[in-house]
Amino acid sequence: MTNGIFKVRTPLNEPVLAYKPGSREKLAVKQELKRLKDEVLEIPLLIGGREIRTNNIREIRIPHNHSHILARYHLAGEKELEMAVEASQKAKESWLQLNWHDRAAIFLKAAELISGPWRATINAATMLGQSKNVREAEIDSACEVIDFLRFNTFFLTEIYHDQPNSSQTEWNMIEYRPLEGFILAITPFNFTSIGGNLPITPAITGNTVIWKPSNNAVYSNYIVMKILEEAGLPAGVINFVPSRGVDVDRVLIQHQDFAGVHFTGSSAVFESIWSTIGSNIRKYKSFPRIVGETGGKDFIFAHNSSDIDALATAIIRGSFEFQGQKCSAASRAYIPISIWEELSTKLTAGLKEIKVGDIENFTNYLGAVIDKRAFDKIKGYIDYAKNSEDAEIFWGGTCDDSKGYFIDPTIILTKNPKFKTIQEEIFGPVMTIYLYEDEQLEETLKLCDNTSPYGLTGSIFARDREALKMMDKALYFAAGNFYINDKPTGAVVGQQPFGGARKSGTNDKAGSKLNLLRWVSVRNTKENFVPAKYYKYDFMEEK
Repeated sequence: MTNGIFKVRTPLNEPVLAYKPGSREKLAVKQELKRLKDEVLEIPLLIGGREIRTNNIREIRIPHNHSHILARYHLAGEKELEMAVEASQKAKESWLQLNWHDRAAIFLKAAELISGPWRATINAATMLGQSKNVREAEIDSACEVIDFLRFNTFFLTEIYHDQPNSSQTEWNMIEYRPLEGFILAITPFNFTSIGGNLPITPAITGNTVIWKPSNNAVYSNYIVMKILEEAGLPAGVINFVPSRGVDVDRVLIQHQDFAGVHFTGSSAVFESIWSTIGSNIRKYKSFPRIVGETGGKDFIFAHNSSDIDALATAIIRGSFEFQGQKCSAASRAYIPISIWEELSTKLTAGLKEIKVGDIENFTNYLGAVIDKRAFDKIKGYIDYAKNSEDAEIFWGGTCDDSKGYFIDPTIILTKNPKFKTIQEEIFGPVMTIYLYEDEQLEETLKLCDNTSPYGLTGSIFARDREALKMMDKALYFAAGNFYINDKPTGAVVGQQPFGGARKSGTNDKAGSKLNLLRWVSVRNTKENFVPAKYYKYDFMEEK
């Protein structure tokens, strides 16, 4: 029996390694890239601690070299999903009964494993499987996964310490119980850190989880699972089941023990999940928790007092890093005509230097988009702009999928503030710029606010403080993560809790204690030390 109230160290964000020429980390990741490419990994399901092979095989190919098979994975069917439910329920009682500090130790150990011996492996897996350059991989699959593990563990200790007041004669206590049933984590391809965080966060709070990774991120996500196993995660707490959406809908979302979904993906899929839950609400044992982050049509809005160098850098970095495949990526900008000539010169100078290609060449800034489907979709938007009278290609527009799914950074200029590429989410390296008359600032702010159904991220640029104040007020509901004189990407765990409203999700703020509170069910207990022994009150003594 333990009788200590244990303290989790206040975390600091994991330092981002620089990968300078000749550095130890650069040598290590290059060696790991070669090792991973030299083998074709077979990835099984992981259910109840067992490796399950269905022989329903799918291939994983490197996006920037799609002739290279990196791995093959087994796809779960309805039978295996039922097994995952059974395994999660079997593991639930022992996981719940495990002392909190023992659960915490598993995730803190996982953070140290990634920070140390697994760092090069998880970064190399993300670089190859998702075509991220080394910096993007380092920030994502190393630093942010580590931060989620450390900060969420710390946040939960703070939640556990949050207790109600008590009087001399009574003791009031709150317990933060896990939900009854299993949690379904559905994760995207674009961030290994999201892939890890969505199943891990409910598990930290004592839940058991079934994890459906994106088919385009099975490779790096499997590495996360292996790290958790090495850290001592008990069998069945998180069950790893690459699978088809239709089977997940039929077996898991409609299951009576379904207790909640932690989701990142498209708005259309999230709406479908929400609809399915609503249609089946009477069969569930409890009302499921629905937590989701979906799409974005994120903006940069500039005032004519903007710092032009900072604005140009924000457009390039915010729009094109990781090929624009971030839900936070800037994909529309509103620029006053008076500063366009200077800004366009700065943009041209920066874009001329950008190289696109194999991310194993560390001089390349952009890799490939994730797959053929994404390539065709993005190219379709670019072709639409090329053929439209309302738009012109200012930069880029070149697409080539002969070896990898490469699309050059593309900037579209439009005269139409409701042009297709300024309204619809593209999820690629495409920025659309609308030039507005300086005196039309207020009207253009309204356009920015009303053009998109999303409300995820956005940024404003100005040196004029009064202008910043006015822009901030006008765009109050336009973004859940709002940036002033910065690009609208790069939220850091513990510093900028991430999430948006409108059609961008439930805004439950990953990277903060707000998200963890969604995965607990509070029980309040009152113990009366001196209970009443007669029913009458003093006021009843006199008529």
